[in-house]
Amino acid sequence: MAKAVRALADRVVLRAISTVYLNEPFDRVGDPPFYNCVIEIETNLPPDILKREVLERVEAELGRVRSEDKHAPRTIDLDIIVYVEGKGAGEGFSVVDSDIAKRAYLAVPLAEIAPSLVVGEDGRSAAEIALGFENHNMVSLFDYTKALRRSVFGG
Repeated sequence: MAKAVRALADRVVLRAISTVYLNEPFDRVGDPPFYNCVIEIETNLPPDILKREVLERVEAELGRVRSEDKHAPRTIDLDIIVYVEGKGAGEGFSVVDSDIAKRAYLAVPLAEIAPSLVVGEDGRSAAEIALGFENHNMVSLFDYTKALRRSVFGG
């Protein structure tokens, strides 16, 4: 994951990295666990260009091979879960992944870096949604997260 974050940092401005979590794949018994985190970035690119020309290129550089099974185990998966236009939260959402309210591995790390961001269709903040997952089965990888942040932000 550190290699992916450094590759991403070469193309956008990194603002924050949540805790990295290890969790079992959603609805895929027997598949290997996933490492998940949320990264806040700053970019002038629109979401479609960001996905196609930055995220998918980083995935390819890191060995991702796409198959017909979009949920199959993979080396890396970079997604846009929230895209905010403007300088402040709440100024014209372009993208909000509807799975945030259904998936702890999206809601919990998002709430760490943007707790007051309103992402629920019902007006709930990321922190309010994450509270519904307080009994999640994800493992917090604090030492890994600290090393990742140090490698990206220094210090």
